[in-house]
Amino acid sequence: MSLEREYKWSAHLRWQEHLNEPAFRRLLAQGRYREVAALAIRIESRTNLLFSFEKMALRDAVKSPAGVRAFATALFALLHGDDPLDARFSNWIAAVDRLPRRQTRVLTWPLVTVFGFIAQPKTHFFFKPTVTREAARRVGFDLPYASRPSWLLYRDLLGFVRQVRASIEDLRPRDMIDLQSFLWVQGSEEYPD
Repeated sequence: MSLEREYKWSAHLRWQEHLNEPAFRRLLAQGRYREVAALAIRIESRTNLLFSFEKMALRDAVKSPAGVRAFATALFALLHGDDPLDARFSNWIAAVDRLPRRQTRVLTWPLVTVFGFIAQPKTHFFFKPTVTREAARRVGFDLPYASRPSWLLYRDLLGFVRQVRASIEDLRPRDMIDLQSFLWVQGSEEYPD
């Protein structure tokens, strides 16, 4: 599992270095939305979390001034806003859904969960539906699913992850990176039984 953790933790450390809350707030105050998006995309691009079509869709979505501004401000609100998590996550989904679209959709579970996961791995879980649902099935949990992201399904996902944390407490999971890595190993064909 350490192989799964290392690159995700490295991405988190890069985020903390370049887009911690004060730095992020300063960039927004200066209207440097393009820099925020470029940093977020660069940090994520060093991982294998998103599929190439999701990476391309995001890059296309933040090419316009309106798209890059919407992305940067909504991401800050998700991570550092004052509203409860349900409202922040719902607003983030709505903002991603409104981003300009070229060839493929931007609104996917991996895309709406990856930046929260990298930035705040104590709070946010990265959801790759196929593998996570297979891991849930293997432990006898029926994880509700719809391809369109929503707070209600994310809330259910977080509830499932809390159950997993309790059941593997002896492994001492530190954060959502450990939990996501554990579930990835359980549900992925990359790691045979």
